[in-house]
Amino acid sequence: MLDRYLFGGTSRISPEAPVPIVHVREEDARPGGAANVAVNLASLGANTRLLGIVGEDDDASVLESLLTPKGVACQLVRVKGQPTITKTRVQSRGQQLIRLDREEQLLAGGDALLEALGASAGETSVIVLSDYGKGALRDVQKMIRNGRAAGCAVLIDPKGADFEKYRGATLLTPNQGEFETVAGSCDTDQQLIDRAVTMVESLELDALLVTRSEKGMLLIERGCEPLLLSTQAREVFDVTGAGDTVIATLAASLASGAPLSDAARLANLAAGLVVRKIGVASVTRSELQVALHQRGQGGRGMVQETDLLPLVAEARARNERIVMTNGCFDVLHAGHVAYLEEAKALGDRLIVAVNDDDSVRRLKGESRPINTLIDRMAVLSGLAAVDWVVPFSEDTPARLISQVLPQVLVKGGDYKPDEIAGARDVLAAGGEVRVLAFHEGHSSSRIIERMKH
Repeated sequence: MLDRYLFGGTSRISPEAPVPIVHVREEDARPGGAANVAVNLASLGANTRLLGIVGEDDDASVLESLLTPKGVACQLVRVKGQPTITKTRVQSRGQQLIRLDREEQLLAGGDALLEALGASAGETSVIVLSDYGKGALRDVQKMIRNGRAAGCAVLIDPKGADFEKYRGATLLTPNQGEFETVAGSCDTDQQLIDRAVTMVESLELDALLVTRSEKGMLLIERGCEPLLLSTQAREVFDVTGAGDTVIATLAASLASGAPLSDAARLANLAAGLVVRKIGVASVTRSELQVALHQRGQGGRGMVQETDLLPLVAEARARNERIVMTNGCFDVLHAGHVAYLEEAKALGDRLIVAVNDDDSVRRLKGESRPINTLIDRMAVLSGLAAVDWVVPFSEDTPARLISQVLPQVLVKGGDYKPDEIAGARDVLAAGGEVRVLAFHEGHSSSRIIERMKH
């Protein structure tokens, strides 16, 4: 589907009818329906291929032009005489005033879609079937069987009152209203759990995830205890496409090897983020990492440079002050901890750049490091003061620092500010360089010598 948005202000009522007049100031077009699921998947870093039915019209071309730059490989079946489904929403002051739909029931293209899915199944690990009741999934049972036979997990966002057609799928993700339409009204959590367990058994599913709006989610997985997740949404501006974000996050997590329980927790968090955005939207890995960080659940720790830079950009957008330091941190001791806590106090986020193993050997000799890079980074990332730990391979972190450009660059010892690697670029960008004193009585080299004796 293609979603179009018209944004504008309204201050008077039409003299022709008792409706508001919207002075359109901005127009936007976004991928909708299954295309929004694909965009969410691509935003999370998943290799994504979109199969679907569209018309031979300009809207189909617009849709594809929006998807390709986002990293979605399009394999669309174009049907002559069939309009691409479009939804036009008129928004004013954060409120949707009216929605205009242009669509017809899909009567052609199903065979070509089924054939394309069969050819693709062997090249993927997860298939998402987004059912909007438009006719594209008329052969959904064949799609499920073909996908499972190819070894794929088949996730389905269901539609309608007949869930029997989804028999044998890996996972269904109905909202509570959709679930109760099939299973009956549930007055208590226990009743909901019992009926969800029954549905998993009767439809031969691996799992069922019921989204419950302000009540969060319920995950029922074969052989596991029910998992009730409370909502993560603090503000709700628009629930459009939230289900797309949920199933996309589940799919990306499962494809990367996460347990279903962890995938559900991440999907719950992603849903809480996307409902704060206007219109059909997606979330990124960086947004999820920051949200996890804010909840003390992760989203911090060891990162590569390519992942660090977007995190820093987002932190700056929230006016957070970035502090950065560097070192080998081979044998971590109390002096290091005190130093890092002092550095963190100078800002909101602390980045620690760590020499890789080869650069440590060049600096300190063949007997070092005692601990490998991964071990050193893991220990540092466990400290409360440290937000992100990033490795570098050069003798100095000057290049990395010039990419990050922290507001505060920190180094311990008796350096002069202009002697510190990266200081020139930080100062030129308006930042500051601070030298902190080492805490007496603590030394990695001294600890290593004591261990030798």
